Amino acid sequence: MRQTKYFEAYLDDFTTIVIYMSKQSYEGCSRFFYLQDEKGELEELTIQMVEPTSKNYNKYTCTSKKRIELGKRYHVLHEFARRCVLKTGYITKMDEFDELYAYDKDYLGAVDSKEKTTFKIWAPTATNVHLCLENKSYVMERKERGIFELTIKGNLEKQCYHYYVRVDGNWISCQDPYGKSSLANSKYSIIVNEERFMNKKADLPPLEKYTDAIIYEMNVRDFTAQNLNHDFRHSKQFLGVVEENEQTRTKEIGFSYLKKLGVTHVQLMPVLDFASIDENHPEVFYNWGYDPAQFMTLEGSYSSDPNDPYARIEEFKTMVDEFHKAGIRVILDVVFNHVFELEDMCLEKLVPNYFFQMNQKGYFSNGSWCGNDFDSMRKMARKYLIDCCTYLMKMYQVDGFRFDLMGILDVETMNQIQKECEKIDPNVMIYGEGWNMPSFLDQSLRATIANGDKISRIGQFSDRFRDVVKGKTNMEEIYQKGFCAGNTDEIEVMKDVLSASVTNQYADQYFVNPSNAINYVECHDNQTCWDKLKECCKEDTREKRIMRHEMCIAAVLFAQGVPFLHSGQEFARTKYGKPNTYNSKDDINWINWDRKNTYEMIVNYTKDCIELRKQHACLRYATKEEVQKNVHFSDIEGKCLAYYTKDDTEELMIFFNPCDREFNYSFDHTRQLLFYNGKVDNEIVNGYLKIQPLSVIVLKKEL
Repeated sequence: MRQTKYFEAYLDDFTTIVIYMSKQSYEGCSRFFYLQDEKGELEELTIQMVEPTSKNYNKYTCTSKKRIELGKRYHVLHEFARRCVLKTGYITKMDEFDELYAYDKDYLGAVDSKEKTTFKIWAPTATNVHLCLENKSYVMERKERGIFELTIKGNLEKQCYHYYVRVDGNWISCQDPYGKSSLANSKYSIIVNEERFMNKKADLPPLEKYTDAIIYEMNVRDFTAQNLNHDFRHSKQFLGVVEENEQTRTKEIGFSYLKKLGVTHVQLMPVLDFASIDENHPEVFYNWGYDPAQFMTLEGSYSSDPNDPYARIEEFKTMVDEFHKAGIRVILDVVFNHVFELEDMCLEKLVPNYFFQMNQKGYFSNGSWCGNDFDSMRKMARKYLIDCCTYLMKMYQVDGFRFDLMGILDVETMNQIQKECEKIDPNVMIYGEGWNMPSFLDQSLRATIANGDKISRIGQFSDRFRDVVKGKTNMEEIYQKGFCAGNTDEIEVMKDVLSASVTNQYADQYFVNPSNAINYVECHDNQTCWDKLKECCKEDTREKRIMRHEMCIAAVLFAQGVPFLHSGQEFARTKYGKPNTYNSKDDINWINWDRKNTYEMIVNYTKDCIELRKQHACLRYATKEEVQKNVHFSDIEGKCLAYYTKDDTEELMIFFNPCDREFNYSFDHTRQLLFYNGKVDNEIVNGYLKIQPLSVIVLKKEL
């Protein structure tokens, strides 16, 4: 942030220096300025413009006759002989900066073998970089394009290191942005021998298209935090997620339960190192983890020992391997749009103003509402995100990524991530929150739903599906009902979202293909679906609310697009009416396994919907053309929705009746009844159907 000291100077271009003088010091006036280099030589700057600012400063735009060389120390002096350090300014946002310094070769960081370790760090604006390894300090050599490099012989595996860097006249300590592990609370980076952890990935059935996936969002801590009966030995940890023992099998909870649910993918809420938990005392605070500290290091509070840098790696890999053995793929929820504290982030320390969106006035973009937005348009920032994703896929064999606030990032970066990840695994899934956030990035470049045609291989969450099916989620609109909550005025839009909004009939949101539409009614944000229905359908009995909740689940699983479930949704998860419970303690957020038994009817209903979706390909079209050809709708009295989808062998007729009254429907020929508020076996319906209140019905006709 500029204009905080009496006298400041910033390098905004290779010959342009912007100077701020507070009017509280010499009335903010100076007739001339000098630039002083490391040798003490002075050059008088040319003042091009003087203008007052709103913060009681005078701003001087000056130019130098010579190009200023980065990696050197400079000071600026005003006419009263006071001096200040020439700091890195807007110059890091210049295209020429990337042309001169962007490094497109191999990974950076510490590359370890038994014989030696090579350290590489990108810091073109730094004057000096020292490697601090255990208790020794080593001077690193500046190489091409702002790379500092050093090779040390010997086996350094598991040793601690950090960098001591001189930037803008100050010596600062920072972690390695490419660090692969840490001690507790992000203390130091750790040299990791990656070869030790490489293993063969378990065989998984091919994922022919995104719409074949059924995604299940879960939080590592929540999944086993309710451990009142000591069912989980590794409660709240990576190993707890896949733990099976006599209790979990008998009670059918935890992993023993999840394996039988039928989902194809789990989406893990953030598991990369985040800053809001004391890893030595994880019981003190609770947090979802959307406050990144490191992008390649796993969260230590989820390991058995946060001070053993290999424990988190080994245990996370074990968890992923067990998922794969069960035929379930793993997607990581990655938070690349912002960081927890900008000033503490190693990327910002190493190359000020480069990795985060900033304007020429020195203000940082705040579209994420976190005080900083990642600048994926810069070449090394883009490379960093690509390197993070490809590293996580190779090291941990994960199967995809969900991007938090993806609209902060740009379309080209997202496309390159998709391309590079597909080289590693053609079945990779990439999707994210395509909200149009008010960042400094031009709207035409944002990875948003509105720009979906520019990122056509990447999925986007359909908040429109959520709001149409169950109703608005904002607390001020919590009483507004969606179609399944009884608002039949939404029936035409309901038809659109069931077809994955691929017809471009509604300008506010549409998708290129069904594979782009991530359909959901509940995720970690906002009230759970059960809690929302409790608020907006207060007149309903508990039995009716169960039926509406089931209808919402059926809408997700029968709609064209990619179905997404939140863990516990299938047994009426409640957070006691609280909306965003990111720091609301375990007893609010944990998976209450007792509810699985209480609401067993919803669990079975969900399993039936999953099985039906898997059995019928006409529920899983991948392209817009297939939907337009094979999907159509009608309704009864504008209240009860009829959804038809067919392929070459069969046609399904699906009814959604959100009303408190029944409807009658007549049709030609016989139909097989597959589902009537749950799976039905071998029942034939001949020309007439009575549609009971709050019902979902699926009929099949052979073609």
